[in-house]
Amino acid sequence: MNLFYRKSGQGKPLFILHGLFGSSDNWQSLAKKIAENFEVYTFDQRNHGLSFHSSEWNYAAMSKDILQLMDEMQIPKINLIGHSMGGKAAMHFALQHPQRIEKLVVVDIAPKYYPIHHRQLLDALVELDLSKISSRKEAETQLALKISNQGELQFILKNLYWKDTATNQLAWRFNLPVINSAIEIVGEAQQIPDMPLQLPCIFVRGEKSNYIKDTDFELIHQLFANASIHTIEGAGHWVQAEKPNEFYTLVFNFLMT
Repeated sequence: MNLFYRKSGQGKPLFILHGLFGSSDNWQSLAKKIAENFEVYTFDQRNHGLSFHSSEWNYAAMSKDILQLMDEMQIPKINLIGHSMGGKAAMHFALQHPQRIEKLVVVDIAPKYYPIHHRQLLDALVELDLSKISSRKEAETQLALKISNQGELQFILKNLYWKDTATNQLAWRFNLPVINSAIEIVGEAQQIPDMPLQLPCIFVRGEKSNYIKDTDFELIHQLFANASIHTIEGAGHWVQAEKPNEFYTLVFNFLMT
């Protein structure tokens, strides 16, 4: 049940968690830079990438995966970065195991409830019959009829692979049936603790994104008393990809102080 991960660098351990439909591969450019000063682990979360598929898919299970790996590798404390769904997982882990966290970075997600907004995308994926698709281009053409955002489409297509080259059988890396049936868990609100955590924490949002609003600041501080919120100009939801230099500088300075 171990997660697939990539490890690089030396120093204090830093775990990075990707978002929905993502993988450890999404973070390799940034991980390479941070690995000059940290021992960086980028993960494929359960039901994503090269990690195992499971019918159990919620933030408690994601937190359990992190804790299991830390215990197996005998890592007492980590720095933790999570984007979007990975940010929710990171917050959940910090709330459940604050003694195992040194510093926390949450990227473009708040601890509040989010309504389902991937329904059209999921419907397009479910309706695509991969048993009748003989090429990646054919899959792209059919999905493009329902997914108009090219960036989103190309991001999703990174998960398409040849499961059986002998029969030209394509498949998704992510566990589409489970994600489709349990998509509501991605937007779940984090439980507010009796006392807010005191650990060092930053929330990083994109100026063009509406995932973290000014009105969310009060809620954030109900969970993380020392949290500071930073806005990166010109960035949308994919802050780390759209403004990599600005994101790296902000996160690096936080982790090193």
